[in-house]
Order: sequence, then C-alpha cells, then structure tokens
Amino acid sequence: METPHSDFLRLATARGYVHQCTDPQALDDYAAAKTVTAYIGFDCTAPSLHVGSLVSIMLLRLLQKTGHKPIVLMGGGTTKIGDPSFRDESRPILSEEKIAENMAGIRKVFAKFLTFGDGPTDALMVDNAAWLDGLQYIGFLREFGQHFTINRMLSFDSVKIRLDREQPLTFLEFNYMILQAYDFFELARRHGCVLQMGGSDQWGNIVNGVELGRRVDNRALFGLTTPLLTTASGAKMGKTAAGAVWLNAEMLSPYDYWQYWRNAEDADVGRFLRLFTELPEDEIRALESLEGAGINEAKKVLANEATALCHGREAAAAAAETARRTFEEGALGDQLPTVEIPRARFQDGIAAFELFRLAGLASSNGEARRLIKGGGARLNDAVIADEMRNVGVSDLGDGILKLSAGKKRHALVKIV
Repeated sequence: METPHSDFLRLATARGYVHQCTDPQALDDYAAAKTVTAYIGFDCTAPSLHVGSLVSIMLLRLLQKTGHKPIVLMGGGTTKIGDPSFRDESRPILSEEKIAENMAGIRKVFAKFLTFGDGPTDALMVDNAAWLDGLQYIGFLREFGQHFTINRMLSFDSVKIRLDREQPLTFLEFNYMILQAYDFFELARRHGCVLQMGGSDQWGNIVNGVELGRRVDNRALFGLTTPLLTTASGAKMGKTAAGAVWLNAEMLSPYDYWQYWRNAEDADVGRFLRLFTELPEDEIRALESLEGAGINEAKKVLANEATALCHGREAAAAAAETARRTFEEGALGDQLPTVEIPRARFQDGIAAFELFRLAGLASSNGEARRLIKGGGARLNDAVIADEMRNVGVSDLGDGILKLSAGKKRHALVKIV
C-alpha cells in the first residue's frame, strides 16, 4: 500500500501503531471519505488497565483527533469467560461483583484520553453484557455457530500454542473467539461500527468478526492490529520487577508512573515518543538524535508528556520536580510514594527485608532479601548490608524513613 491519504491511517502508520490490516486500501478510502466508527475491547480483569493497554488507548485517541468516532467496549460479558489468547492457563473466574468493581476502575482511565458525549465523533462506552448476558444459547448456536468451523478455529495461533504446550483449553474459553466476533457484529448493527482494532494477539478473533459480518449481513468490515510491544531488551510492556505499571493513580502514583518513562532504555526513546506522546515528528527526531547525557533530557520529555496525558500536566510537573530534588539535591520530595506504619510496630523494630516489601519496593520477602543481598537497598541513603537488620525508632528522622531500591526507585515510610 502506498502512503495512506486519510489522516488517520497516515498518522497511525507513521507513528508505529499499525501491524496488520485486513484491507488497508479499502479502509484508507473509507476513512478519507467518511467517519470511521471503530472499537477496541477491554476485559475487566483488574481494577485498572496498565501500560500494556496504552497503545490501544492512544490509537483510539488518534482516531478521535483525526475526526472519527471511537467506541470503548467494556467486557462485562466476555470477562466471565476470559480471553485465552496466548495464555498457558485459564484465567481465574471472577464474580459479577468483582467484574463490576473492576469496570468502574477502568472507566476512569478513558475519561483522561477521550472526549465522551453525543456528538458525531464523541467517544462511546458500551458494555458487551448488554447483548451477551441475554443470549439464548441454542438459538445463538443455530444462527451463528454455523459460520465457524472447528478446523479454522484450531488453526489460530492462540489456540495452537496452548495445544502444542499440552495445556488444557476449556470449552468455555474456546467460545471466546465466537463471542468476540459477535461483539463486532452487534456493534456494527447497533452503532454502525466498521473497524475493530486491537493487539496483534487478537488478529484471529478480529478476522472472525470481519467474516461474520460479511456472511450474515453482507457488511464490509475491517480489522487492524497494533504490533506486540516490547522494550529494546525484549521485556514485555506494562510489567516491571516491582509489578504492573497501572494507569490509575490509586494503584500507581503519578511519580512512579513518571519514573517508569524516565527509566526507558535509550533505544526506545524515539519509538515511545511517537506512540505515547503527541509531540510532532520534527521534535521527536531532534530528541531521539541526542546522545550521551542529552538522551536523559529526551527521557524527561517522554516522562513529562506521557504523565501529562495520563495524570494531567500539574501531576507531571510535580513528579519532575520531585525527581529533580531527589536526584539532583538529595532532598526528600513531597511526591515520593509514601506508606504509613503505626509507631507501635516500630517499638520492637521491623526486619529490613519486610520493610522494603511493605513500602512496595519489592513484591515479596524473597525479592526484598535478594535486593539487600545484592547491595541495592539503602536506608536513609546508607547501604543496608544485612537483610535481618532491625529498623526501629532510632532510625527515624522527623518521623520519616527514606528507602531506596537501586538508584532510581525510592519510597518514604511515615510513622503515624
């Protein structure tokens, strides 16, 4: 395909969002002439989305900014099954109450990135439980099951990988791809949706939806996937040694979010600026060309811009200032993650490894022990040599302890 002439596909391609597309030329023609209504689905498996979902969110934002209509499909129905795509084992079954609780947390993320309303390009949020919960199983199978062959379903990588590894794939999970295809079908009928987007692991499910629309309604539908995103060193986006990089502030502080982007690998800076900020291309080219100490300034720009989109410009500025004071002045920044511990717990002291776990600088006691043994743990800027070191009232300064894991992760422990 030549350079797209629609703003949406031209920018999406240039900034690195496009991996596969079912019919790129036809979609480009459609987007140049009409308003594209497109959706991405998000299952409600946690109270927040994490950075691994951010490419999809930014793609919906780009869609809207180029004059089209995004639909956020909440998986209130499909979460009851669990997407088996590229997983070695079944997801835990969540209660309806937990799904509703998770959905409420996820909804808050999108208000920061999209404009919702009743206008022609305003975003729409829909819950697929609206049609999935009321399905009559036999009638559904008779009408739609005939359009899916087991042969084809077994050919998809998400299924083949599970079977090749001799891991069980339940019949419940096997139904997921049919229900996702049906989601696209329902959104096409209800809201004129013509495009489903998603990560590259969703390609088979998306193609199923495109084909279902053609077979049942003779609709021309499109599918587009984003590339599987890893860091330059091969790590999966959205995860760190300390846990997931959540998008909700109550699950990860804006300061820690800022630090995640500030700590990006040098080779990732240009790519991340294109995907996760809205800086123009000429500024990005200038920033990614910096070398030596200059690349650290580019990382600060990345951190500021990405954090401003997710948490607001004020929170980004506060995080940047906290980092400056912490690293350049050695001061205790107000925005550092803080955990409060009752003074009574300090009367007999707390083992250093346990304190690091409580402060969120290690996900387990074992990880905290390894951190200390490796010489990467500091208390009030002094290296901790003994994982069993007793931290007590005598270590307090103004009722506060500063803990550091390596050079870039810090937390405060406040005694109350």
